[in-house]
Amino acid sequence: MKISKIILTVKYIFCIGLIAVLSNPVLAQWNNIKNDSFWDTKDGQPIYSQGGGIFRFAHPETGEEKYFWYGVHYKQAEMYREDPSVTQPRNNFEGVTCYSSTDLVNWEFEADVLTPDEVFDDPDRRWGWLGRMGVAYVEEADQYVLIIQYNASVLFAVADSPLGPFKKTHTKSMESWIGTPNTGDQTVFTDEDTGKSYLVYSYGKGRHKIYISEIGLKDGKITLLDYKQVFGGAGREGNCMFKYKGKYYLAASQLYGWDGSLAYYLVADDIMGPYLPENDMQVFAGAEDDYAHISQTGFFVTVRGTKQETVIFCGDRWADFAGNGLGYNQWCPLSFEEYVPHFNSLNSWDLNEETGEWRVAEDNNYVKNPSFEADRKQMPSPVKPVQTRLLGWETTVVKGTEISLDSLSPVLNHANTKEEREVVIGERSLNMSDRVDFIRKVHQKVDSSPYVEFENGSYTLTAKVKNKGDFNQLEMFAESGGKRFDFNIIEENENWTTISIEKIKVKNNEVIIGFLAEGKAGAFCLVDDVSLIKSR
Repeated sequence: MKISKIILTVKYIFCIGLIAVLSNPVLAQWNNIKNDSFWDTKDGQPIYSQGGGIFRFAHPETGEEKYFWYGVHYKQAEMYREDPSVTQPRNNFEGVTCYSSTDLVNWEFEADVLTPDEVFDDPDRRWGWLGRMGVAYVEEADQYVLIIQYNASVLFAVADSPLGPFKKTHTKSMESWIGTPNTGDQTVFTDEDTGKSYLVYSYGKGRHKIYISEIGLKDGKITLLDYKQVFGGAGREGNCMFKYKGKYYLAASQLYGWDGSLAYYLVADDIMGPYLPENDMQVFAGAEDDYAHISQTGFFVTVRGTKQETVIFCGDRWADFAGNGLGYNQWCPLSFEEYVPHFNSLNSWDLNEETGEWRVAEDNNYVKNPSFEADRKQMPSPVKPVQTRLLGWETTVVKGTEISLDSLSPVLNHANTKEEREVVIGERSLNMSDRVDFIRKVHQKVDSSPYVEFENGSYTLTAKVKNKGDFNQLEMFAESGGKRFDFNIIEENENWTTISIEKIKVKNNEVIIGFLAEGKAGAFCLVDDVSLIKSR
């Protein structure tokens, strides 16, 4: 009898606990955002969305307020996803896609809201650049407008629903306003506190000026109402904005073409400025070691949760579709010291959209620039960006030719062949070699940032290597708390081979990882796809 009562009590406690978990939405709201990968909808379909933005609207069918993500679908994005061993050279417009979500992680495809048939008048001539777009609701017209770059002009299309279809109304030359018919890069920003929307864009040539224009109804059509220059100085692109605790942030990237770059910002109390420090954009701290997780500024999403306000940096990976790592969308959370933003470069992190909280995921790879894709050019590089190091990594020459911009300098990275890219990620890998006998150490210090703790514990270090020639010593290593862990590479590896060191004990919240090569002239070791993940 007593045993039966105990069993019933246990069952009762279990059921009550289960009901509590299921009825508490906060406990079930953590969702993972994994960068460096291709993203799918919640039903497993590929997401193709670049150069766009995320906006909050009521769903026309259910009335539920949701996030609507608009972006451009390029044919070459499909091709690169199908075969990442080939960098695609073009960007053929397939349309503007729309996805919806309630949590910013689980997305549902809604529609192709702007199609090539709507844009191109001649079915036999379907080429030209379309990109960098956004959608806004214009209350006085009770319509939605999609604004997109279209060759040397700005195209406007309107719809009665956020799901489209959007119909082209007109194109606008910007020449009478800013001196060039086209914008540089552009995005749409909606101030959720006022309901007003704006186009943020740069000067079409040199991109050394940034402007803001309000979007509204004028002479019976939705268009740009005005313009104001809010920045003048060094060339910038990837222009976009966000709002955090009442302040406006103007952000942009460097003029690195399709490549990733540093991310910059200015701050203002009013959307039309002045933006400070005046004409002197500041670098997002935390973005330096891997060019903002190997991306360009795309747009931002501000999550106003029940516990905190979180701004998400939504970076685009373009790179001629794509060649600089897997995935087109790289999203990382920002942190703030009062009003100074800090970029948290994370490979994997969790978001609770309801509370606005975020945390580092258990499977996060803590290595910066792990596949050596931040530097798409041969390094050292005498051209933009002028560099003598691989981003995120330090090279120490113990013996051999010094690293410099001189033509006799050793090349620090290797251009992966198509065959190699079927095994390793991206266009580049680490190269340790010299024309003379050499001893070289390539290393990276992994530790805590002001906002992300690198926890003590057990970690696994993994890499892919390919080596040939005579080495007296060739190893992968990790050093922490005065202890060294290493993997000695004894034999030649004509094909890419995975090596790993398990049970690395991290102490004092830091570890140095790297590779040591002592080789004869002409020997080489290539390294790619390095990871440092905490053991479960």
